Amino acid sequence: MTFKPAPRGREHSEPMMHVIDPAGWFPEDMIGTNDWIYTLSDTEILEILGAVDSLVEDGKTVLDITRENFILPVFDQRLSILRDELLHGRGFFLVRGLPIEDIGPQSAAMAFCGLGTRFGRCVSQNAKGHMLGHVKDFGGDYSDPKVRGYQTAAQMSYHSDQCDNVWLMCIQPAKSGGESLIASTVTIYNEMLRTRPELAEALIGDFYQTKHGEISEGEDPFYKLPVFSFKDGFFSGRGAGNHLLKALDLPGVPPATKNQREAFPYFQKLANKFSFPTHFQKGDIQVLHSHVTVHTRTAFQDFEEPGKKRHLMRLWVVDENGRSLVPGFRENFAGIEMPGVEHTAPLNVFEPA
Repeated sequence: MTFKPAPRGREHSEPMMHVIDPAGWFPEDMIGTNDWIYTLSDTEILEILGAVDSLVEDGKTVLDITRENFILPVFDQRLSILRDELLHGRGFFLVRGLPIEDIGPQSAAMAFCGLGTRFGRCVSQNAKGHMLGHVKDFGGDYSDPKVRGYQTAAQMSYHSDQCDNVWLMCIQPAKSGGESLIASTVTIYNEMLRTRPELAEALIGDFYQTKHGEISEGEDPFYKLPVFSFKDGFFSGRGAGNHLLKALDLPGVPPATKNQREAFPYFQKLANKFSFPTHFQKGDIQVLHSHVTVHTRTAFQDFEEPGKKRHLMRLWVVDENGRSLVPGFRENFAGIEMPGVEHTAPLNVFEPA
């Protein structure tokens, strides 16, 4: 089976009302189908690699890639369909077939970033200015407020990244485990509204979320955003997980209310109930709309050989022309910028970043 857009049918959304949105899917809608997988044709692969080769010949690097100089006259028509699916459909898709083993890490990274330019503006993902991120196990402690989950091998809580859409490209799958789990925040909200409306109401208020210590001098170590929000008839959902729990231990953050405390584990329970697993193959590119999906991954075990350890490249993409969002999102979703730190795009990293 091949990629097929989700049926449209979104209706105006209001707080404490059932949300009707194409992004409100159930796991049984996805399991056993490839409707959400777009497999590249030979022609599309050649066009992508041709765009990469043209930039390399001109002496360009990953940081130089723009929508204008990464030329895809034919594939752009299909990419517009995928962008529409991200914004107005099920809120995620997977692109399969990029031959990363044949082209090497630099060309793979350039292809990855070039495709990302069709969906918005790539931004820095950490205090070191990395525009190209790397998801690997560095042996970090997931319970540490300053450690980000992607630096460990642990199963993370269901969460949304600090961007409009997050891109993950599989360079090397794990020896075992490490499956990507995706759930719809529309579905989670509707079920919480049906079964525990007082908890759904609690999550509509602002919440403190940790910045993982990636702050400038004098800046608060947290930001405030709701988990469930509504703007211009659009519903948006965020993850109610470790970002919020870790923030409770930060100075200046007030204690959570009883309903807020109960809402966190209930959100995670529903996310797990309504998630479905995806299994990365080398070269797979998973794209998630951060305002209608949450994701995590199962714990994993790595191979002993350094070159075989689980490794995903990551992009954070900001889309100013995307979903209508309440104030606060755009201010806190413009990347992590530190004074005096220039942007870089390392092809690999070997320590936490």
